[in-house]
Amino acid sequence: MTGGDPAQPAAVLVDALGTLIGIEPPWQRLVDLLDRRQAITITLEQAVPALRAEMAHYRTHCQQARDAASLAALRDDCAGVVADALGPPVAGLARPALTQTLLDSLRFAAYPDAAGALAGLRRRSVRVVVLSNWDISLHDVLAQAGLAGLVDGVVCSAEAGISKPAAEIFDAALAVAGVPAGRAVHVGDSYAEDVLGARAAGVEPVLLVRPAGDGGLLGSDGVAPAGDVRTISSLAQLLEP
Repeated sequence: MTGGDPAQPAAVLVDALGTLIGIEPPWQRLVDLLDRRQAITITLEQAVPALRAEMAHYRTHCQQARDAASLAALRDDCAGVVADALGPPVAGLARPALTQTLLDSLRFAAYPDAAGALAGLRRRSVRVVVLSNWDISLHDVLAQAGLAGLVDGVVCSAEAGISKPAAEIFDAALAVAGVPAGRAVHVGDSYAEDVLGARAAGVEPVLLVRPAGDGGLLGSDGVAPAGDVRTISSLAQLLEP
């Protein structure tokens, strides 16, 4: 994949969660933090559905968190979902304390193949733009993961005001990349959001299906009809001829 070759993509649009960034399993960390900070005991069996409910709520509403105030409100709402799911005594905690405990239970990190792939693409003069359904904190997450300096731009749904699979958010990412749809590819781990969304915008999709257990905590779906789309298992494959 060489950006200087007119037959090859000049830009790669790339999803964040499940593609560049993984989330560490947060269940046990929430159990431990509640015990240590608030002296509240919950079981792993209670933590898993509570956090999954919070994640589902976040995915539905992350587009609303477009500035510091709305991000704080979303995080407060997410803590409320956890409180409702766990009930007393968690539900009786002061909301700021529970919100901070929830945030501290969620840890993001770059996948091992992410930095090398991004750096390799940029060495080949391929422009790289992150395109993700995420709140405005995506910029901070990419920086903390060591990836911010390896991309040419970031488009998140909260700032764009629209989410994948809508074609308009792909158009916004293409504008940042400075290339037409026919000169770009989009890489992501969701068939519904990434593959179908890219196609609606006229962008060639690449579906990333990581090994089982390597992500997907927020419900990403990598299921595609056989032969329907180019599929890779590692971002390193983007550098292959």
